[in-house]
Amino acid sequence: MSKQALLIIDYTNDFVADKGALTVGKPGQHLEKNIVNLADDFVKNDDWVILPTDLHHKNDPYHPETKLFPSHNLANTWGRQFYGKLQDWYDEHKDNAKIYMYDKTRYSAFAGTDLDLRLRERHIDTLHLVGVCTDICVLHTAIDAYNLNYKIVVHESGVAGLTDEGQHFALNHFKNTLGAKVVK
Repeated sequence: MSKQALLIIDYTNDFVADKGALTVGKPGQHLEKNIVNLADDFVKNDDWVILPTDLHHKNDPYHPETKLFPSHNLANTWGRQFYGKLQDWYDEHKDNAKIYMYDKTRYSAFAGTDLDLRLRERHIDTLHLVGVCTDICVLHTAIDAYNLNYKIVVHESGVAGLTDEGQHFALNHFKNTLGAKVVK
């Protein structure tokens, strides 16, 4: 029997709120209800909800993103808190053993983390992806998931990119290159 997990990737104030340091803005804000509803559905079905969340330190000279993007998702800041109702949802459910939030420091939720080990221990073989940015962290997570032989489902109403072009490219890449199922 297939086991599944919902990965809510980087749905934080810095990536979504109007005043976020590296925001996708309104397209990301419109995902809020869909993401929380999906999380509720996964909890009701006794499935896993995993929240890989970007973590950075200001002006870190060893991190490649320091040269590419403004400081974002800094430890212990408003910017790193989950956006909108997802923060309330997480606060309400964080003691559930099937809810797992962890720090990541690279685009992919797999890079430098124990995510693959945790998924395999739990016999999870299907990953549902939502969050931001579709064309960066969601895409890199999907590529690693593909290379690790996970089944991938991307919820189109749960992802937003920095640009329309990036969003379009990533959605096509999920379907046509990674064999992911893209659902509305």
